[in-house]
Amino acid sequence: MEMDILNSYLNDIQKYELLSAEEEASLASKIKEGCKVSLKKLINSNLRLVVSAAYKYINLGIPVMDLIQEGNMGLMVAASKFERSFNTRFSSYAYPWISQYMLRYVKKFSGMITLPSRKEELVRTIRNTRAYLLQENGEEPSVEEISRYLGISESKVQLGLKYAYSVSSLDQEVDDSNKSTTVGELISDTTYSPERLVMREETKRSVRDLVDELPEREKEVIWYRYNFEGETRTRTLREISGIIGVSPEAVRQAEIRAIKHIQLQVEENKDIAIAIA
Repeated sequence: MEMDILNSYLNDIQKYELLSAEEEASLASKIKEGCKVSLKKLINSNLRLVVSAAYKYINLGIPVMDLIQEGNMGLMVAASKFERSFNTRFSSYAYPWISQYMLRYVKKFSGMITLPSRKEELVRTIRNTRAYLLQENGEEPSVEEISRYLGISESKVQLGLKYAYSVSSLDQEVDDSNKSTTVGELISDTTYSPERLVMREETKRSVRDLVDELPEREKEVIWYRYNFEGETRTRTLREISGIIGVSPEAVRQAEIRAIKHIQLQVEENKDIAIAIA
């Protein structure tokens, strides 16, 4: 039965064409303006990416359609946050979100406490409704919205959401591609943010580009003064003067000029961005 559902689902998502980088960037701009049609297109065109990710965990004894459903929720979150300024393909940005949602589900599914069938059905119904409303509205549904859609009390929804979290042994072994892996090794780092990582790398690249535009002497001063070499401490003006062969005062003046130049470039780029917007 499950394979029939999976095959039917795979046939359904084949109709959505894959997107080029330019198409993804264009959709990202429209999504930022609040276009739900563009959001849905970006999501649908990447549903196959979720299926591909789900097959990594197919040997864990978890229904593959449940994994796909959880992965789709991660895909929706990624699509709502994606911006063309990230300068990366959407699949690269979305994959960590997809995996994170799947691994959270693996953690819940591998629990040591088994729920009664009636409560398990409630959890599944609420989870399916939550995924459906998220896909329809493009945002996480509230307890009130789930309650209204299912026609049950909010307290029952809250209870069902509470049941969804179970206790599991981090040392419990699972079969992952014939390798000995524990549940603890599969749990994602919830402090990790793909969006923050992309933005940090983008900021680093922008700063390096600005520094590269400086005159050679000022570039040297900024390079050593602000630890571009990744050392554990920042060099003093006197240390830098000894490296590049000028006085500490000359180093200080070069630093001031460099910072003013960078600030001016940042302001000009901000004005350009506002004008384009």
